[in-house]
Amino acid sequence: MKPNRLLPRFASKLLAGALLAAGCVLPSFAADKLVLGTNWFAQAEHGGFYQALATGIYKKYGLDVSIKMGGPQVNGIQTLAGKNIDLWMGYDFQTLKAVEQGVPVTTIAAFFQKDPQGILAHPGVKSFAELKGKPLFIAQGSETTFWPWLKAEYGLTDQQKKPYLFSITPFLADKNSAQQGYITSEPYAMEQAGVKPAVLLMADHGYPPYASTLVVLKSTVEAKPDALARFVKASAEGWVSYLANPAPANALIKKDNPKMTDAQLAFGLAQMKKYALVTGGDAASHGIGVMTDARWKQTFQAMVKTGLLPANVDYKQAYTLKFVQGLPLPKN
Repeated sequence: MKPNRLLPRFASKLLAGALLAAGCVLPSFAADKLVLGTNWFAQAEHGGFYQALATGIYKKYGLDVSIKMGGPQVNGIQTLAGKNIDLWMGYDFQTLKAVEQGVPVTTIAAFFQKDPQGILAHPGVKSFAELKGKPLFIAQGSETTFWPWLKAEYGLTDQQKKPYLFSITPFLADKNSAQQGYITSEPYAMEQAGVKPAVLLMADHGYPPYASTLVVLKSTVEAKPDALARFVKASAEGWVSYLANPAPANALIKKDNPKMTDAQLAFGLAQMKKYALVTGGDAASHGIGVMTDARWKQTFQAMVKTGLLPANVDYKQAYTLKFVQGLPLPKN
């Protein structure tokens, strides 16, 4: 009788599964290689991923992960479609537009329950309604994301809009103005210039999309479902760890982005905690990285309402919930 050649392979897989379940490193098996593309230069907003890399969490999950830093000239969807990366740190509006255009991508997790995009005004402004008539520095790209929502919800107009070229200088020069900005970044620069801005976080006023999502090709979901599941859980653990002790990740962040300072990193982390970007919403009860059908429906409806997406788009193609089960809860 011929020996069963499948038994050793089957036994090794059982052993690997048992070791992983016990939280052990798997030194005798080749780690699955994955490349994560970020949405900007390395910064605190990427901390959980860098932490999972720096502290060996990815390695513990049998993953060989590399992080490819993004920037203003990097088109994440194109980079993903070209298979230069395996995962992209995406954004719901962009992903839904890609689905509309037939690009085979989907979202497998969301590590920011709130989009950190906000409107920053001079001290004293307390509501979006108070922005009517004021000069607003808004980037052209925002016309396909939050600007139509702000106009529809608060009656702001294109006549108010001034070009935003990613500099706070025009804002500082006009004390009646306001501008867009990430609450984890631009307020720091403003405070260094002597202005403590009023911060209006759109997510706290009904703006629905997730941010810092993990977007992949659907072919990757089919080819590497186990590796992706491990990546999501490892990244969630990385975020729990980063929020508690950011030093390991910060060292890697500064290595990738030498212009980043300790003070900037500390400010970004403090803002993420203050506004519960990672730990708020459904993450508080269902784990870091979680997504829901209801939330995706809200984002889809917001895009349809503002004319950014046709109503006949199958928005459920833009995400899958199968990777966001059993995620670690935030620590108090």
